[in-house]
Amino acid sequence: MKRLYIGPTKSTPEIDFDPEKNVLSIKGESYPENSFEFYNPIFEWLENYFNNLSDNKKVIFKFDISYLNTSSTKSIIFILDIIEEAYKNNKNIIINWYYDEENEFSYEIAETFMEDLNIPFNMIKK
Repeated sequence: MKRLYIGPTKSTPEIDFDPEKNVLSIKGESYPENSFEFYNPIFEWLENYFNNLSDNKKVIFKFDISYLNTSSTKSIIFILDIIEEAYKNNKNIIINWYYDEENEFSYEIAETFMEDLNIPFNMIKK
């Protein structure tokens, strides 16, 4: 499977999904005009990746998001749903959520997401 890399822009985060290292990363701010259009290829890549991933492989998902608009929040929730489904299907997944203690948003949004997930979820201060 090919690596998925999308460089950051002013309104979209960097996406770096490396299937060889099993490290998936989303970093930056997300407020594109059309969130679904931006995230749709990411949803498809993730579903394909998890469908072809052997159960014993450890996957680290890194979120380092400083801002999300409403539609991006919905897209991240959908990504987390894909991850949770894979976790329920015996995939070894750990989520690392990086936050800046001076940016309350990044911590609070992670707490909100954590409430609805049953996946190992680490809060890591930058």
